Amino acid sequence: MDKRHQPLYFHIDVNNAFLSWEALYQMEELGKKEDIRLKDAIIGGDISKRHGVVLAKSQSAKRYGIKTGEPVVSAMKKCPGLLSYEPHMWYYKKRSKELMELFMKYAPIVDQYSVDEAFLDMSGTYQLYGNPVEFACKLKDEIRETLHFTVNIGISSNRLLAKMASDFEKPDKVHTLFPEEIQKKMWPLPVEDLFYVGKSTATKLHQLGIHTIGDIATGELSVLQSHFKSHGEVIYNFANGIDLTLGDRTESVQKGYGNSTTIPYDIKESEDAYHTIMRLCESVCGRLRKDGVEAVVLSVEIKDSNFVVKRHQRTLLSPTNVTDECVKTACDLFDELWDGSPIRLIGVSANKVTDGAERQLNLFDMESHDKLKNLDTALDSIRKRYGSDAVQRGSFYQEKRTNKNGIR
Repeated sequence: MDKRHQPLYFHIDVNNAFLSWEALYQMEELGKKEDIRLKDAIIGGDISKRHGVVLAKSQSAKRYGIKTGEPVVSAMKKCPGLLSYEPHMWYYKKRSKELMELFMKYAPIVDQYSVDEAFLDMSGTYQLYGNPVEFACKLKDEIRETLHFTVNIGISSNRLLAKMASDFEKPDKVHTLFPEEIQKKMWPLPVEDLFYVGKSTATKLHQLGIHTIGDIATGELSVLQSHFKSHGEVIYNFANGIDLTLGDRTESVQKGYGNSTTIPYDIKESEDAYHTIMRLCESVCGRLRKDGVEAVVLSVEIKDSNFVVKRHQRTLLSPTNVTDECVKTACDLFDELWDGSPIRLIGVSANKVTDGAERQLNLFDMESHDKLKNLDTALDSIRKRYGSDAVQRGSFYQEKRTNKNGIR
């Protein structure tokens, strides 16, 4: 197929977003003269609440062995004189919004994937912008000159390969990774560089003698499935450049993480629906945690009394298996989906799973994520020992007294 007529995607990722945006905050909002991107600096979080977790680090700080997620106290020991800044979330949201608005000037479809990255569907734009690599370079330069931070842009015919390409050499670069380039550009890379391969998966792969992405791509699918179940099929397809998740939002790679219930009465109040959604999320997230995986996409399905089925889904800013986080998103999806018609069925599914090691440190949920995760771990432990009904969340008790839908 002529490349001018094939699908075309850009994946655009801000280079060291939190540190870059904090540097701009310091200079533009506080009038500071120095650019902390050029110093030994980290974004350290709120020490009183997070015990000083490193959220981002400058290139010079990285040379001291400082890692994202480690305690600030540890980072300070590695680098005397290290500058640490607490995040200014409102400002980061502002810069993210500006970036997405710039994308919308050029791309027919903009799909924000996280606070600092997005997919641009550029299919059919060859006549508008000409050579996509040349246009991507112009777009990258415009971002640097107008928004004052840099990005990497990956280009391909599907989202997976575009995302992989954007992770090549940084910063301020444009890379391509079309299917015919996979063997040369992607297969020699270590397994850790493959999307959805986290530390735990990488360790198991090395134990199996699988060290490069090419080893995964040319190996036996049955071996991967026997050790990683459905996740093995996902990474096998990814290693071969087959995009089964990022490219098609209507299909799920993992069919098993879902639950639905037919209600023996018509739900007419949103509060009743929320209670049902909470129970469904308990079931789905419990299974995710049991398998040690997290979901990237959450979807809600409803069927009304006339048997009309509607579905709605959302890509999460960070993968999760935390019940309360999924409940909040699922209830938001329900509110966007429901038109007030009496409901007879509600379903919740968690799709496009990862082994959890790839979770980004998301400034917008860092206050509560660890606390909620610890709560889920405690509840899972109690239920495993004493049974699934041994403990329930407080919001379930009102529903239990009314005994309406009897979901277990």
